[in-house]
Amino acid sequence: MTLLTEDKPRGFPKPGSRTTAVEPHSVSNMSKGACEHGRGSGMPPEPPRRTRGQLIMHAMVMFGREFCYAVEAAFVTPVLLSVGLPRSLYSLVWLISPLLGFTLQPVIGSASDYCRSSWGRRRPYILSLGIMMMMGITMFLNGDAVITALMPSRGVRKIWAIVLVMIGVVLFDFAADFIDGPVKAYLFDVCSYKDKEKGLHYHALFTGLGGACGYLTGAMDWGHSALGALLGSEYQVIYFFSALTWTFFLTLHLFSIPEMPLCKQLVSDPFGLATPLLDTDGTAYGTTTPKEPPPLPEFHPRAFSALNEANSITSSVNREVQKRMTLKSLLSAMVNMPSHYRCLCISHLLGWTAFLCNMLFFTDFMGQIVYKGNPYAAHNSTAYTTYERGVEMGCWGLCINAVSSALYSYIQRLLLPCIGLKGLYFLGYFAFGLGTSLIGLFPNIISTLTLCGVFGVMSSTLYTIPFNLITEYHKEEENQRRQGNHDPSVLGRGTGVDCAAITCMVQLAQIIVGAGLGALVNLAGSVVVVVLSASTMSLIGCLFIALFIKCVD
Repeated sequence: MTLLTEDKPRGFPKPGSRTTAVEPHSVSNMSKGACEHGRGSGMPPEPPRRTRGQLIMHAMVMFGREFCYAVEAAFVTPVLLSVGLPRSLYSLVWLISPLLGFTLQPVIGSASDYCRSSWGRRRPYILSLGIMMMMGITMFLNGDAVITALMPSRGVRKIWAIVLVMIGVVLFDFAADFIDGPVKAYLFDVCSYKDKEKGLHYHALFTGLGGACGYLTGAMDWGHSALGALLGSEYQVIYFFSALTWTFFLTLHLFSIPEMPLCKQLVSDPFGLATPLLDTDGTAYGTTTPKEPPPLPEFHPRAFSALNEANSITSSVNREVQKRMTLKSLLSAMVNMPSHYRCLCISHLLGWTAFLCNMLFFTDFMGQIVYKGNPYAAHNSTAYTTYERGVEMGCWGLCINAVSSALYSYIQRLLLPCIGLKGLYFLGYFAFGLGTSLIGLFPNIISTLTLCGVFGVMSSTLYTIPFNLITEYHKEEENQRRQGNHDPSVLGRGTGVDCAAITCMVQLAQIIVGAGLGALVNLAGSVVVVVLSASTMSLIGCLFIALFIKCVD
């Protein structure tokens, strides 16, 4: 079967000619409709349709990942403080992982594109990162108990416990941050356009459910339960549930949908249809170097959903092959981006800095400020028990955050026609800034738990609005291009580059929080400064959005 382009069949390349790999799939497994879709469109035929059960199994990995993420977010600061880490250093642990991620993310992402394993391109990386996540959470939650059992000397034991727990946190964070990319790429590789939308919907659903269940697990008092007595402590019980959940759902994910190895993809689709996503010279923002004029990108009707935005990205990915993206090319693309994209990156950085300031230290804030406990007290003391109760209540607050995030994602759809994307962006930042300021100024149990709902508003905003703005910006540029009124500096820019730039702001925010927040807490002498810093950054973000974010009609 030949693939028609411009009414002319394209056969196999001549001997000795160069072939490039795209996102191909075996034609023999395609339905007739999929083949017809590829005919005459300049695109490879779509993969076969997947069953609902396969898509759910594929999305289960997000439940396990978010479950473990919730456990880490709830307990990382209490665990680090309980093993004796000085207060001035406890935010340093958040600095190491994003530094590694910011440096290695483009390299690892490119390596998965070129993996020639017989098991496929993505699953070997997913399995490797999954094992690293398991190792990290094992050292994080069991490091203190293991060192206590092996080393009798209290002084040496304290140092090694701190080191082992910190290594566990960094390893878990690194793997959990990186695994999302191969998981999404795996979905895009093996699913048709409609199945991608369904699959991403299930991903979003199980992400929220996993986070809520993880926070609920942390909110329960396992220390006085029969399971706690059997396993030794509350942390061991939580580790048991985390390890069981992650192992089970990762296994389901890996065996959900067959993946074609790269060597077979090259045989099944040897056509040179693709252009690189980034120019290796980095002379222009995300410019491409096509051998022939590229077809105009496809745009879909306006839709308010990160899932639809991801689908618009993958429609072009089906036609393009990414060159090896390096840190240099990514930074060059970010420096040369148009001003409205740069402003969007800055606002995203402000929002994530505010959000992480609050979320990473919220359970510690509940234990020390709201409940007035002491994490440095002896583990059998009243002060430490009070602190643990505050941490458990903080987990309930974070569970409220997860639920409110899921609910607000539907409320956004109702608000969109009234106030638009920019209005929703401003509203999310303003609600979070106002709520965190009230929590910091009036710290009591009832008001704090009630205001935890604004955390979900901010979470849903950060995960959806910036990507929908990117979609609208590209749609506007496409309309201008068709009218012959386009800006040459943005011609040929790929949506994936914009999303990569936005995503890097999350890691940059982690670096800022890790580098500065510990010193700020030590200077102020109280963790209440964490919540007030989050409020300040969010309100600054509100002002920036109002003044600099480009409004889309």
